[in-house]
Amino acid sequence: MYQKTVLRNGIRVVTEKIPFAHSVSTGIWVNAGSRDETPSERGITHFIEHMLFKGTKRRNALDIAKEFDAVGGFANAFTSKEHVCFHAKVLAAHLPLLTDLLSDLFLNSVFDPVEIGREQNVIIQEIRMVEDTPDEYIHVMFQENFWKDNPLGLPIYGSVKTVEETRRQSMLDYMARNFHPERIVIAAAGNLDHQNFLDLMAPSLEVLNHGRTRPERVSPKHHFFNKVIERDIEQVHLAIGMHGSSQTEETRFPSHLLNVILGSSMSSRLFQEVREKRGLAYSVYSFSHSHEDTGMLGVYAGIAPENIEEVVRLISRQLASLAETPIPVAELNAAKEYIKGNMYINAENNDSRMNRLAKNEFLFGRFVPFEEIEEKINQVTPENIQDWFRSVYSPDRISLFLYGPVGSVADKIQSALAQG
Repeated sequence: MYQKTVLRNGIRVVTEKIPFAHSVSTGIWVNAGSRDETPSERGITHFIEHMLFKGTKRRNALDIAKEFDAVGGFANAFTSKEHVCFHAKVLAAHLPLLTDLLSDLFLNSVFDPVEIGREQNVIIQEIRMVEDTPDEYIHVMFQENFWKDNPLGLPIYGSVKTVEETRRQSMLDYMARNFHPERIVIAAAGNLDHQNFLDLMAPSLEVLNHGRTRPERVSPKHHFFNKVIERDIEQVHLAIGMHGSSQTEETRFPSHLLNVILGSSMSSRLFQEVREKRGLAYSVYSFSHSHEDTGMLGVYAGIAPENIEEVVRLISRQLASLAETPIPVAELNAAKEYIKGNMYINAENNDSRMNRLAKNEFLFGRFVPFEEIEEKINQVTPENIQDWFRSVYSPDRISLFLYGPVGSVADKIQSALAQG
């Protein structure tokens, strides 16, 4: 059962009672992420996420870890381009402990300068780790070029320089500017009572009164480019991208189905053509990055240098085929069952339901029933998908990024992409 309450200061509390569950998952979400940072603040949201587990006025970092461990629970956090979330999960009997701990972390973290110095080194190592992982790093570089001149395209973790220059006061200033109560959603799913949950959370959270000073987000422009970065590594890492669908557009349903058919499942066209039939890549897939106001549809492959042209040509053929020929009904129906199956399987997980509650509140301001999503999926026709894809796909509106030992073949890739 879903329930919603708005606290006096504007914080929204949304819960979903799942009587048969043994646990409760709770998250404090803020509609602020890396796209809301100024140039000097790059990576500060992610840095704050780390620091909220480093000690409060009542607990040090070890105390926090011990209290969760003592009840078999866990706590974590994540930062995205548009949100930061601090979440935890415990058995239902320990919900008072969870709410006290989460509230304490969110409201009373001390941001000790000594701990900030230590965590700077941790985050810098995190950045270096991504840079040393080419199949991850290419996505970071691709977004930076695709959404150039907009903070949405920049890495969530910032840069070594901005992390090194981040200070305690800048974190406090950022939170005061961006953590306004009306941009906060507290979501909980599991075996809980809504009123009891409110009684536990409201007294501490209702006192929050940060100002509303964050500037409005600016939607990015899409930049279409061809870029090659030579690196002495074993594989060439390839990323291709084009305009996609946002998280609120009705076209997200045709977009998600096309993504499944193109390359996000084991039976997908790219997986079968590139890996299974020809053995040209171990990792090949399509992906969809959706945000509140824009999106990206793309393809990734990790391939041997001598196979670049052939793989690019195969990808191009699959893209052209989707634009030229409606998807067979049987193939579309299988994709629908894939998405619906994933949705309902994830619904058996409290964490997934908690995430869903918060995201729907931010995007739509309401609870979105599973049956509504299923109906929207079932309504999509082959013509819907083809019409949407034709609106975003064209050989001259595709971005291409190659990273690795590309060599002299680089100048042939664009023609392979255009010719198919």
